[in-house]
Amino acid sequence: MGLFDRIWRVIRANINSLIGAAEDPEKILEQAVMDMQEDLIQLRQAVAGAIAAQKRTERQCSQAESTAAEWYQRAQLALQKGEENLAREALTRKKSYQETAAAMKASLEQQNAVVAQLKENMRSLESKISEAKSKKDMYIARARSAKASERLQEMMGNLSTGSALSAFERMEEKVVQLEARSEAIAELGTNDLEKQFLSLESAGDVDDELAAMKAQMLPGNNTPQLRSGEPPAS
Repeated sequence: MGLFDRIWRVIRANINSLIGAAEDPEKILEQAVMDMQEDLIQLRQAVAGAIAAQKRTERQCSQAESTAAEWYQRAQLALQKGEENLAREALTRKKSYQETAAAMKASLEQQNAVVAQLKENMRSLESKISEAKSKKDMYIARARSAKASERLQEMMGNLSTGSALSAFERMEEKVVQLEARSEAIAELGTNDLEKQFLSLESAGDVDDELAAMKAQMLPGNNTPQLRSGEPPAS
């Protein structure tokens, strides 16, 4: 498992742990992206340092090879001049610098591998950060939606729907009672009115009969009054 994979697993584990602890997902995701960006900065610094060391080793290796070549030329010159001991000393110096150059080349190969791996990790982390930013926005939107839904459900749960329905039922019963009373009052009022008119009508009949009796009793009026149902005299 690579360095980035271990870092990413730790970050995901921390995110899952914090979310499981009922922490704010939005803050956690923002912080996770910030941490990844800080890791990227450190990784870039490491890559820059490794490249600088690589360049320095390359210069040292080239310098050692150049110096070894110079000592070889000196050995040739000393040998041409008959200075065999001096030539031997120059060859010894040449060999030392050649060994140094060989060691530098071996170190340079290792440094090249390290730089290549660091660059790969850096590119992978940059890609993951870009992906994480996209997912972060999506997860934040989902978290906000979930929070809004949760608040709505809490509000609905806090509403006293039972008592509200009971109040509607009581008011409905009250209205029915009021309507029944109104109808009863109207019916009673109609009956009283009819009684008054009947009384007036019956009172008129009595008055007419009383007037007829008075007229019959007046002097000079001997016309017999027909009883109800009797035929007139022939």
